[in-house]
Amino acid sequence: MLPTSMGGAGHGTAAADERAMSIGTVLLQLRDEFPEVTISKIRFLETEGLIEPQRTPSGYRKFSSADVERLAQVLRMQRDHYLPLKVIRGHLDALARGENVALSAAGGQRDLGDGSWGSDPDRATAARIGRSELLAAAEVTEDQLDEWESYGLISSTREGAYDAEMVTVAKLVADLGRFGLEPRHLRAMRAAADREAGLVEQVVAPLRRHRNPQTRAHAEATAKELAELSVRLHSALVQTALGIRLH
Repeated sequence: MLPTSMGGAGHGTAAADERAMSIGTVLLQLRDEFPEVTISKIRFLETEGLIEPQRTPSGYRKFSSADVERLAQVLRMQRDHYLPLKVIRGHLDALARGENVALSAAGGQRDLGDGSWGSDPDRATAARIGRSELLAAAEVTEDQLDEWESYGLISSTREGAYDAEMVTVAKLVADLGRFGLEPRHLRAMRAAADREAGLVEQVVAPLRRHRNPQTRAHAEATAKELAELSVRLHSALVQTALGIRLH
């Protein structure tokens, strides 16, 4: 059973310290209800801003009973409603503001009277933008975008729309260009990203084919967690390689 918050005045520092838990203890608290949860999953949810545990002077995480309950809420919404993290964060933030918001079984959110969320199903899916919106948001020209697309750095859907994340890609390509790195130089990065995506897909593909709908829903969260770990590893490897070559 998950711990409940101990409210009220009169609890001293010692009592507060007793309630503070390590990440390993939190894992044990959650395992009964969420057997697939891992320490890396908890850390991933922290990096995504879903929880903010306190840190000791030496950098160790210390979780309160409220942190554990919030983690449980996040995991339940992923499991029961198949929601992406951005929607879960918005729902929890709305609850924290005292707004009366409920989740629909289809994975979206519905308003219970204040009109703050509505019933827009796109809140639970990746945002798409048009070409003109991409050009304006990334502050690039048609010629630049055409060139980047020819090298596979930017890609659109069959309908000619772009994932909103392509704005970030375009800005980064433009920033690298100021250092003399041309699109032809960046093809290796694109190829590496495709290979990393392929590895992630190998891991989550069995989850997506599973008979259990909860396991299938877990595939998206697993893919995001693996993507985050892959990016962190890539960054660490590049920095390590540069450190070796520059010394």
